Amino acid sequence: MSSEANAVWNECLRVIEQHVNEQSFSTWFKPINPVRLEGGTLTIQVPSQFFYEWLEDNYVNVLKLAIKATLGNNGRLEYAVVVDRGNSQNQPYMVNFPQGNSNTPQKKTPLPTEHRSPFDMQSLNSDTLLQSNLNQNYTFNTYIEGDCNRLARSAGFAVATKPGITSFNPLMVYGGVGLGKTHLVQAIGNEIKNGPEDKFVLYVSSEKFVNQFMDSIKDGNVKSFTNFYMQVDVLIIDDIQFLAGKDRTQEMFFHIFNHLHQNKKQIIMTSDCPPKDLKGLEERLLSRFKWGLTADLQMPDFETRVAIIKRKMQSEGIYIPDDVIEYLAYTVDTNVRELEGVMISLLAHASLNRVEIDLALAKAIMKNIVKDIETEVGIDFIQKTVSDYFDIKIDDLKAKTRKKEIVTARQVAMYFAKEFTNHSLKSIGYHFGGRDHSTVIHAVQTVNDFMETDSAFRNSVNDLKKKFKMRSY
Repeated sequence: MSSEANAVWNECLRVIEQHVNEQSFSTWFKPINPVRLEGGTLTIQVPSQFFYEWLEDNYVNVLKLAIKATLGNNGRLEYAVVVDRGNSQNQPYMVNFPQGNSNTPQKKTPLPTEHRSPFDMQSLNSDTLLQSNLNQNYTFNTYIEGDCNRLARSAGFAVATKPGITSFNPLMVYGGVGLGKTHLVQAIGNEIKNGPEDKFVLYVSSEKFVNQFMDSIKDGNVKSFTNFYMQVDVLIIDDIQFLAGKDRTQEMFFHIFNHLHQNKKQIIMTSDCPPKDLKGLEERLLSRFKWGLTADLQMPDFETRVAIIKRKMQSEGIYIPDDVIEYLAYTVDTNVRELEGVMISLLAHASLNRVEIDLALAKAIMKNIVKDIETEVGIDFIQKTVSDYFDIKIDDLKAKTRKKEIVTARQVAMYFAKEFTNHSLKSIGYHFGGRDHSTVIHAVQTVNDFMETDSAFRNSVNDLKKKFKMRSY
């Protein structure tokens, strides 16, 4: 940064600090870097588009005041929003607005990028190497490691360090929807592409691969299609299971796979299941998929979900209290994609309504999207129904009291939470006063035992079950 820009921005910060609270100053202004000062226009760099939009929505008047106090009436501010740090074709784009004339910034216009057909078979120069279809935001730094993904991440990093040389060729990463398969394999691709060697890294979905192959048949460019893929140094194919039943495409991929593997080129694939469970693929392909390493991704545990939330909020320059983080991590225990969706909704509501993020807001957001993350019968509904049935307060279900009637009601509520929701044992315990998973297991077992020996108790449980079944239809 230039010394002039730095000096001007420091003066602006002194003005801003007098008009915002300490937390806001630390969250929204300290991360900003001054870039340059030219002709009365100060350019500042912000870490994301969301960060820029939040400043515009909430602090534009403070910024105008600071610029006017420092640079005078003709001072202007220009943002450099970082959308990609990776290469020259995805540079930060600039957003300008004149201070003192309008609260609305000019339209954000990304820098133009060159689009080239993948089958223009020119020599693989530096321009071609940039056409990798990789998202620069997917890196190892942004991929949170936990017990759920440690093997896959470690193998991926080994491949990124020595592509085509390790015994992990091919590398097959499999797992359910939203568990981070695409993030991991693209992180591998970005690490290789940004490394010291000039490697032609190509990421492509299996659907796109199929469509390209069919188009090449239609246009008479099969040879160009084949030559293009055989020149790739690192081939990343996402969702390989979609090649099922496509015999001609499988035959073409078989030949490309053999050529790349024999020439020590790295092959990376993702799937929703291990190779042995893939249906509709030729046996000769499946046998080759087993040559290297197969690593699975599992649902993230509570600690990993907490780390994911914290990293996401940190990247957006947002602070949220620990109780909100724990609530989200306990409540959304399905996959990373749904967790990120909830976080985006939370950020959007806080931004649009200009309110602080707290536990009440988080619970309100969860109620609006609860159908997307659990069944129609939620824990809140179960707690209310059970407490009404036993004529106790909902807070009693979460309290530390050991009164027999309350313990029984609590155990029944936990029993139904296990049966009618998708929450983990840990999550259920959290919603009943922060109890651990062993307490939930004991509650379920106790209810089952009492139902076998106590007919009155069994009738009560069956009455409640009817209410929940009617709700879930």
